[in-house]
Formats: sequence, structure tokens, C-alpha cells
Amino acid sequence: MVPDRRSAFRSSVLLACVIICSNVLCPVGAYLYNNRYAGDQIFRITPSTDEEVQVLKNILGHMKVDFWQPNSVSLICRNATVDVHVKRNDTRGLHARLKQQHLDYRVFISNLQKEIEKQTGYGSSRKRRSESQYDYEVYHSLEEIQSWMFEMNRTNSDLVDMFSIGKSYEGRPLYVLQIGKRSRHQKKAMWIDCGVHAREWIGPAFCQWFVKEAINSYPHDSVMRRLLHQLNFYIMPVFNVDGYHFSWTTDRFWRKTRSKNHRFHCRGVDANRNWKVKWCEEGASSHPCDDTYCGPYPESEPEVKAVAKFLRKHKKRVKSYISIHAYAQMLLYPYSYKYAAIPNFNCVESAAHNAVTALYSAYGVRYRYGPASTTLYVSSGSSIDWAYRNGIPYAFAFELRDTGHFGFLLPESLINPTCTETLRAVKAIASGLLKKCETDKDRFPYI
Repeated sequence: MVPDRRSAFRSSVLLACVIICSNVLCPVGAYLYNNRYAGDQIFRITPSTDEEVQVLKNILGHMKVDFWQPNSVSLICRNATVDVHVKRNDTRGLHARLKQQHLDYRVFISNLQKEIEKQTGYGSSRKRRSESQYDYEVYHSLEEIQSWMFEMNRTNSDLVDMFSIGKSYEGRPLYVLQIGKRSRHQKKAMWIDCGVHAREWIGPAFCQWFVKEAINSYPHDSVMRRLLHQLNFYIMPVFNVDGYHFSWTTDRFWRKTRSKNHRFHCRGVDANRNWKVKWCEEGASSHPCDDTYCGPYPESEPEVKAVAKFLRKHKKRVKSYISIHAYAQMLLYPYSYKYAAIPNFNCVESAAHNAVTALYSAYGVRYRYGPASTTLYVSSGSSIDWAYRNGIPYAFAFELRDTGHFGFLLPESLINPTCTETLRAVKAIASGLLKKCETDKDRFPYI
């Protein structure tokens, strides 16, 4: 090879290596989602009358918007804030229509791309990928979380067991960690899942935080030591593995799973609306392209089916089901699908009160709590209703920080306080499982 050609060849190889390395080090896909969110805005709208609700439903119902809160146009109600993600080409038109109708609104994120870069920017990419010490105060990719799970299992074999309960639509294993001191006796158990909705990254961060704290505090924290001796905790850091991977690499605000509907060419199901209790009724959609699509039939999603099968198998031991979501700062319990009090309301209400009190004691952050139907909105097919109907008496869904200032883009700087306070709440619920609470056995015989 002549010198000029050799030099050109070396230059091309060097350039290729630079490109490859740049893509590998980029924390969330190629160049932060290819700048796809530049100029997008998040609107917060608050209709104050029934007439304004109908006007707003009509406006948003005829636009392509991403609902952050509530989940769909049908759930808009009076005096409740509506947060919607609007593409840059539609922002001017929405401003004009809201002003024309004299609707109260503001823009709390004026350039969504810049906010994404603050949350997952290049500055923390090396920190995030450091192998020497796992950092619990940054968001991690699915691959990093699963590698961490293997490491937790390898280095803490006296407290941790790791197993798979199935595979996702795209063939990824559905890993669960069992945390607890080994015992000859059958112990009560608590299930905690995170990452049901892919864009809610604070959920998987909490599940990892819980495992870390359980292991590290076991030697000196008498409460945690007692819990790990008397309970088993089943922790699923990422329920929706395909969707979470997709939100990390391709679409930051992807919500659903990644199953495919060939007729509509829309991928994914809202996994929290795919359960059998009142499947696909109020608060869910039967259209595959909607974010709240409930699926073609109950438990159609392999992730939902796998968790349901596991919980059915262990329902005699699992006394509490907790699902971690964001955002709203709420602690919710059944029912979601109807306005009615659960038979063991007093026991569950007391547990919720103790949990939010413990949470408040950390940093003074206030959480609302109560039945999901009255505290948030009516929605069918939710996992807490399914868990409750299948004999798990304490079923809760957390909606973590915040109340809308950051929405789904909770900064990494808030992972520590959010997880610290939530840990206190979960410990309070777990401690309550070790005590007896009288309920009406005639109305709820399978507790």
C-alpha cells in the first residue's frame, strides 16, 4: 500500500472509531434522541367549569398531543390540572385557541429538548457508566440495571436471590430479586414493581435504591433487620423492559410495552390497563395507537401475564402489592374502577396514613392518599385492583415526585431525596404487615 493510501486508510479507521465511541458514550441514544424534542412545549391547563372542560376536550381531542396528566382526554375534569406535551409545530395554534376561549393555562416547559439534556446530559455520561462503583443517584439503562442485579445476587447471596419469571415480547428476561434472610419457615411477602410505564424513570431508580438500602442497612438498622427476617421482598426493578429500553434509546416519553399490532402499525399496550378486573372500560382505550390502550384481551402482554402467574402462585404468602409510578405525589389503593369502599378499608387507610406520615418526616413533602377512583380518577384494568381481587389485602400504587414542575423529567439531583422518603413509606407499610388488623371476613373471605 502506497504511503498516501496508507495514511488515508488510517484516517478513515480513526474517524470510524471516533464515531463508534461517540455513539457508545451517548447516554440516551444517538445525540439525545436526534434533537427530536427541540421547541416542544408542556402546557398546563386548568378548566374551572364544566363548560371549559368540554371546550378543552374538544380542542385537545382534535390535536395530536401527549397527555402527561391525566392519561387521556376523557379523564379531563373541572379544577384538575391538565399537562400536555405539544409538538413545536402545534404550539402556536394551541396558544391561540386557549387565549381565544379564555382558558387558564401556562407553559411550564418552554423547550423540552433543553430539559431532557439537563436530566440526561453528556456531563454525567461517564459517571453513569463507571464500573468501579455503581451510582444510585443517576438514571441507568436497562443493561446497566440488569448487570447490577447479577452483581447484587453474586455479592449478597445470604440476602439476595435472583430469578426470571418469563420473557418480554422482544425476548428480554423478566428478572426479579428476592430480598430477605433465608428461613425454614414460610414467610409473608411483599411485591414491589417499578417501571410499568417506560418514561417514569424514577421508578426503577427507587427499586434499586430499596435493594441497596435493605442490604447496606441490615447490619445496623433494627427495623430493616426485623423486616428481612420476617418478610421476603420480591423486587422487579423494570417491569416493562422493552418499553424502558425504548424510552432510553429512542423515545424518552414512550409509555407502553413494545408488542405489535399489525393492523394499525402501532406498538405497545399500557401494561397497567391490561389486567382482568374491569378490563378496558372507563379510563382505558381500545385503540392501539392511544397511550392508554388496554390491549386485545386481558393479560395479553407477556410481562403482565408473567407477573400475574407469579402472584397467583404465591398469593397465600404475598400480603402486599406495591407498584411505583410518577408523577403526582399520591399513595393510592383500591378501588380504581368504581366509587366504593373496600371491605378492609380501615386497615388499608391506616397503613396509607402511616406511610405518608413516615414519608413526610424525611423532607416535609406532602402526599395525598386514598382510593384511586376518588383521589386520582376512575380507571379500569389497574394492577392494584387485580392484586386486591386476587387476595392480596394491601395493594398500593405510589405516584412519586413531583406535582408537575418537572413532570416525567425529574432531575437526577432529586433521586436521593425522592427515594429516601419513599423508602420510609414502604418500610411503614411492611412493618404493618407484621401486625394484625381486624377486617370483615364475611365480606372479604379470601384475606
